Amino acid sequence: MFSCYRGGALCDAGLLRNKRILYVTMISVWLAGMVISGHAQAAEEGQQIQWFFLIIELLGGLSLFLFGMEQMGEALKEVAGEKMKDILGKLTTNPFMGLLTGLFVTAIIQSSSVTTVMLVGFVQADLMTLSQAIGVILGADVGTTVTAQIVAFKVTKFALLLVTIGFVMLFVGRNDRIKQFGALIMGLGLIFFGMAVMSDAMKPLRTYEPFIEMMRNVDNPAVGILLGALFTALIQSSSATMGVVVALASQGLITLEGGIALALGANIGTCATAGLAAIGKARKAVRVAVAHITFKIVGVALVAWFIPYLAELTRLISPAAPAALVNAQDILAAEVPRQVANGHTLFNVGLAIFFLPLVSVFRRLIDWMVPEREETAAEIAVARFQPKYLDETLLLSPPMAISMVRREVARIGETLEEMLNEVPKTVFRGDVDRMAEVQKMDDRVDNLYSAIASYLARLGTANLSKNSAGDAMSAMTVTTELENVGDIIETNMSHLTSIFSSANLQLGPQILTELTGYHDKIAKALRRSIVAFEHDNLSAAQEVLDMEESLIGGMEKLRRDRQNQLLQENHTSQEMAAFTFETDVMENFKRIYQHLQRVARLVLHKEGSRKDLVTQ
Repeated sequence: MFSCYRGGALCDAGLLRNKRILYVTMISVWLAGMVISGHAQAAEEGQQIQWFFLIIELLGGLSLFLFGMEQMGEALKEVAGEKMKDILGKLTTNPFMGLLTGLFVTAIIQSSSVTTVMLVGFVQADLMTLSQAIGVILGADVGTTVTAQIVAFKVTKFALLLVTIGFVMLFVGRNDRIKQFGALIMGLGLIFFGMAVMSDAMKPLRTYEPFIEMMRNVDNPAVGILLGALFTALIQSSSATMGVVVALASQGLITLEGGIALALGANIGTCATAGLAAIGKARKAVRVAVAHITFKIVGVALVAWFIPYLAELTRLISPAAPAALVNAQDILAAEVPRQVANGHTLFNVGLAIFFLPLVSVFRRLIDWMVPEREETAAEIAVARFQPKYLDETLLLSPPMAISMVRREVARIGETLEEMLNEVPKTVFRGDVDRMAEVQKMDDRVDNLYSAIASYLARLGTANLSKNSAGDAMSAMTVTTELENVGDIIETNMSHLTSIFSSANLQLGPQILTELTGYHDKIAKALRRSIVAFEHDNLSAAQEVLDMEESLIGGMEKLRRDRQNQLLQENHTSQEMAAFTFETDVMENFKRIYQHLQRVARLVLHKEGSRKDLVTQ
């Protein structure tokens, strides 16, 4: 089910998938090179623009650019996945810290849209407040400018060298770290190569007057913003839009004012992804998407009137073209790519500085725009059976997804604790009606178990790292152990309740005290095992294991003593039935504890460790 590693190498399925991707990539690079050379030759021969080849080059270059971004982003997540999980897990209500967090995470993921989509999931799962999310959104908007800054560097001539180095590291590297950095370098090379392909495709357009006239319309802020927003919403990547804008600028086809207008439009268009992710979510999650959209629209509306001033500020902080250049188009080609990237960064940094002090005011505005809706009693009841933390968007980051699974497993633990707490009131009294209600609780356990299994299966379709694959398998094993605990209470304990009721058994005060004491110890073992797994708490896990002597040993000694007492004295059939009942209850307690013991051992890596689970 899970892609994983064996002895430091990729599993066969994952390796095959990676090979196919790489082979397709290398073939695409070769084909793009053939198209470019053929198109260049046609241009040298003075032929007319061959629109078919031009469009193929543009689409091929964009595809390589997007694939390179994905490849680099996935590699960065693998390199810094655990750190990213820790950072997101330690968010405070301080908006400034949220801003820094959003900047860091988006710089790793290479997509503010993905970060915002993850925020929708966090708020949906009550892991983050709207105020925290707003700070992260502001940081994500700044972090996404990193990509534009990278592609603005004129290092496209080294693109294929980076692809080659990354390819070799990915296939020859003997440990995971080398492979991850190989994927990162190869992704960066593909980004640069995609830029080169798009830029070369646009060379013939430098002398094509209808296109030049059309691009002059982009200087109109309304036109530029609309085009940038529509294109970004279509491909769902503002970074890709900025790549195209830089490619246009590198051929001198747009002015800085036009590039800024397109960049502003890209900032609006990138909200489409978060908007789609919020569809069907709770109001609190919808607020995140509304906050993101409102930030962008308000920011663009304010800046659109001052594009010429922003352009002048950008020129002041950007390098000028070499003095040797005299052709206006060549000057634009030399200056505008870096200027567009800097203008994009200035806008988003300015937006963050402007809104950061107003986070609390802005949060109240969003609350007013998207008011909370009271849930009915029926909706609350249904929600108890549904997963709360298993948001699909969090599958984008396996470490975060597994953290959410741990929280969902804790919900199973809460239900099991409810069920176990009912045992003295039902099993020890023969209350069949009350036990029927307990059996219904197990439906919640079964529903959550199925949801977690399905979620982990979807997570397993990704190329998981060694640690993530082991954690996912551990989570599945723990979930299964806890589901078995629910089955024992639902089936075995309910059967004992029926026996108690039909036989009109009477438990003496001593037996009742002894059984209640062992029940309390089992309940404690359940609570500590859940804490151990949810928080990876080794001391809690060891505490569960340390209970073995007092639980298993104690119950076994009690059974032997009671048995000897019955053999030495004459007892009524009612007393014998009570002894059998007591023995059966303790046997089920023992089975429950053994499942909890396995959970504790897994947390402590004493058996079924992550390494064992991955390599089995």
